[in-house]
Amino acid sequence: MKNSVLLVLSLISLSILSCQQSHTKPPKKAIVRNEPKKFTYSLLKTKDWFEKNKTDSTKIAIVLATNRVDKNTVSKLDSIIVPTDFSGDIVYYLPFPLEVSFLNEVDKIILFSYATQSFGAYENGVLVYAGPTNMGRKKDPTPTGLFFTNWKAEKTTSTFNDEWDLKWNFNIENKLGVGFHEYELPGYPASHSCLRLQEKDAKFLYEFADQWILKDKENIAVKGTPVVVFGSYDFDAKKPWLEVINNPKALQFSADEIEKVTSQYLTKILAEQTIKNNYTSK
Repeated sequence: MKNSVLLVLSLISLSILSCQQSHTKPPKKAIVRNEPKKFTYSLLKTKDWFEKNKTDSTKIAIVLATNRVDKNTVSKLDSIIVPTDFSGDIVYYLPFPLEVSFLNEVDKIILFSYATQSFGAYENGVLVYAGPTNMGRKKDPTPTGLFFTNWKAEKTTSTFNDEWDLKWNFNIENKLGVGFHEYELPGYPASHSCLRLQEKDAKFLYEFADQWILKDKENIAVKGTPVVVFGSYDFDAKKPWLEVINNPKALQFSADEIEKVTSQYLTKILAEQTIKNNYTSK
């Protein structure tokens, strides 16, 4: 009898353990990063710098991100911000913190900062990708708040002008026609409310984010990946990233600042995430 009781208790324990394990989140991504030894910047003549570094794709990628431009528009700038040390990964030259423990329970989220014209993509609180953006101009500002990715298309046509082709487009506000996609980055907010990206960044987010799942033409079964657009841009001031010349950490967000930005949305994000996980696990 005693042995039978022990056997039953053992089976129960194994069952509980198995149940707990099945609901345990996978371990965080282990990302090996290279941090630059120096965080200083200079303002240099664009033409001179590119003549010396035109074959160094790593340096060029960092400079483009730092100046919020793309390879086709950077030549229009008389001067550019250039780091002293190029030995770090690109995330170190952009404002988002590498980890935000407040977002540990969030499977995926994309954050767009209006003030710094940059974005960061997180998985369970770990920054997995970051890049520059050019958002809505003063006349047509990008709406801020919480959104969810819905439909996407490798190529679509702008609702503002049918001559504008938008590549790697992912819509976040269906009625207003707002989304992120590849398009020219002149180095300041210039869009008609969308979030412009470099081609490689647009491709990454295109694959990273999830589309919505529709019940029918009128109803949504599952929302896509949460996107938070926050902050504001001072259109009457100088470009904010110029501040890094005097203070290399001028634009950096702390984990606490990101928590403050996202805390008002966390309950909604986790609720939609639960719906999604339950739906996809059926």
